[in-house]
Amino acid sequence: MTGPLTCKGILDRVKTVLVVDDERNIVDLVRLYLEKEGLRVVVASDGTAALEAHARHAPDLVILDLMLPGIDGFEVCREIRRRGATPVLMLTARSDDVDAVVGLEIGADDYVTKPFNPRLLVARVKALLRRAEATVAGDGPVTVGALRIDQRRRLALVGDRDLALRPREFDLLVALARDPGVVHTREALLENVWGTDFPGETRTVDVHVAELRKKLGDDGPRLETLRGVGYRLVRPGPDRP
Repeated sequence: MTGPLTCKGILDRVKTVLVVDDERNIVDLVRLYLEKEGLRVVVASDGTAALEAHARHAPDLVILDLMLPGIDGFEVCREIRRRGATPVLMLTARSDDVDAVVGLEIGADDYVTKPFNPRLLVARVKALLRRAEATVAGDGPVTVGALRIDQRRRLALVGDRDLALRPREFDLLVALARDPGVVHTREALLENVWGTDFPGETRTVDVHVAELRKKLGDDGPRLETLRGVGYRLVRPGPDRP
């Protein structure tokens, strides 16, 4: 039997996952697979109960259905993000990208479309938890033009402006800023930032890059797209890239 996840291989202690969905069969399925991995699961069936459970249990990760009675999943995600950096994995019943893109823009870290493979869901949960727990010794500051990144404090500034990055946006920016001018493929970024066991799509990278561009603004270094290849962060001025 699988014991509780503990990481520095995965987790230091048993982690709590809040599952928010009004479909009982979905909740039971997700609970079954997560508890097999040694995770503690708490559940909520509507938006109000979800926010109460988040405040009461301080979960390490939230699995959040978008289509909830009362307060919908989008508003729940906004409120969770206002409270802090709890990773949020969205569930959406729609195959259309619109809900997923909107959810990522308001602060979710990843999404899974229903119907889903529960093993894939577990893999994404583990990847998000691993990234949230990751600590890398000896991470010094990174500077690219007006961009300054303090990895220890997880702070990114352009001039005096705090970019207020979400956890995954910060990790993606660090990956790009460590090698300014170097082209990173979407696949490499997905593996390096989201994890080797993350079965996600490169669309996830594209959405996060779009958000980074907005936050870097005109006064920060540029995030360039090389069509069909990937992305690179370029220094401003004549010495670019």
